[in-house]
Amino acid sequence: MDWLRELIENLGNVVNSFILSVTKSERLAASLDDVIFSLIFLVFLIFTMRLARRLLNRLIRKLESWRGTKIPPIRVQSFELISADRLTDTLKWAVQKTKIVVYLILLYIFIPVFFSYFPRTRYYVLGYLDYFIAPFRAIFQGILDFIPNLVFIAITIYVVRYVLRLLRLFFSEIENGRITFKGFHKDWAAPTFKLSKFLLIVFTIVLISPYMPGFGSPAFQGISIFFGILLSLGSTAAIANIVAGAALTYMRPFKVGDRVKIADTVGDVVEKTLLITRVQTIKNVEVTIPNSMVLGSHMINFSVLAQESKLIIHTSVTIGYDVPWRMVHELLIGAAKDTKGVVQEPPPFVLQTALNDFSVAYELNAYTADAQHLMGIQSELHQNIQDRFNEAGVEIMSPTYAALRDGNQVTIPNDYLPKTYEAQGFKIASLPALLNLNK
Repeated sequence: MDWLRELIENLGNVVNSFILSVTKSERLAASLDDVIFSLIFLVFLIFTMRLARRLLNRLIRKLESWRGTKIPPIRVQSFELISADRLTDTLKWAVQKTKIVVYLILLYIFIPVFFSYFPRTRYYVLGYLDYFIAPFRAIFQGILDFIPNLVFIAITIYVVRYVLRLLRLFFSEIENGRITFKGFHKDWAAPTFKLSKFLLIVFTIVLISPYMPGFGSPAFQGISIFFGILLSLGSTAAIANIVAGAALTYMRPFKVGDRVKIADTVGDVVEKTLLITRVQTIKNVEVTIPNSMVLGSHMINFSVLAQESKLIIHTSVTIGYDVPWRMVHELLIGAAKDTKGVVQEPPPFVLQTALNDFSVAYELNAYTADAQHLMGIQSELHQNIQDRFNEAGVEIMSPTYAALRDGNQVTIPNDYLPKTYEAQGFKIASLPALLNLNK
């Protein structure tokens, strides 16, 4: 502002010389000089403020006429982020606030100049400009001093950005199968890239932090300590889940779409992240399980077992001793072969697991490769077992059977009984005949 003060002083000397030549009085010339210059600056201030207001109002009207035409909405692909009306209103609001800023700047310049022409206020105004310009001078000097650090930060971010692009390209080629490494599975590519990206960003922040303004200040250190304590106290469970999620990623116990059993939850994995695993049960209920719980629980992956060595579905029935066991085996195996989803190789097999007081326990085992429809396959298997045994006229006494009835009538549905069927009658012998048998 030295150039402005020097310009005002030179202009004042010229005007003072002119007034002195007219009035022939130095004191009167000095007073008139102060009054004239103050009035000139007052008129100049009013003119400048009116001009600024007129220009800004014209700009506001121009923005209103551009609404929806030259001011289009801001879109991200097909999604409209900011509408044209909202953007126009925002620009008009910014111009309104700019008007206030212009008025303040003009007053900031005019007030010290105006009062510097009066002896009683000149002393207070001498350091006015320097007092208010000092912060701006310090800010500007700080920006100049920060330029080398800014260049280092910009170069570091630029290099890291292209390293991330190379990593994304590299891991996408692994995921697509164009690049292969022995022992590195394709489904590891995406999580490994995310982990590498996170570590690289953290390393970059640590690298550029000393070059940030105010890095060594007590305020910066206090904020760092505060956030460190907050992170350590509030994110213990989250960190545990993230570590467990990374471990599950490389252990590969399951993938999205697999039918699994985690603790007491059975269903299909619909989402797997670093924090949680989502499982949709067979009752169409979505269960969210923290990864730390998944890692600490026992897991069964039905899909992997079905693909690699086939799953075994099994069920048990109890049949009376009067039915030959070979016939029971044939009926059970036939029911298994009639069931959709049961594979023919390896063939079904039957185990006799117990000889009970009133019946024999038979366990049917059949192989299937369809892990997603286990409940439906087992239900159909039970239906076929009922049909086979009813057609053969064999009673199923599972697990036990007790009734007060005429034991001569077979307890199977009437549709399976032949039309000529008659229940056997009781054999009655006379008392003398029984006595003769006992002798």
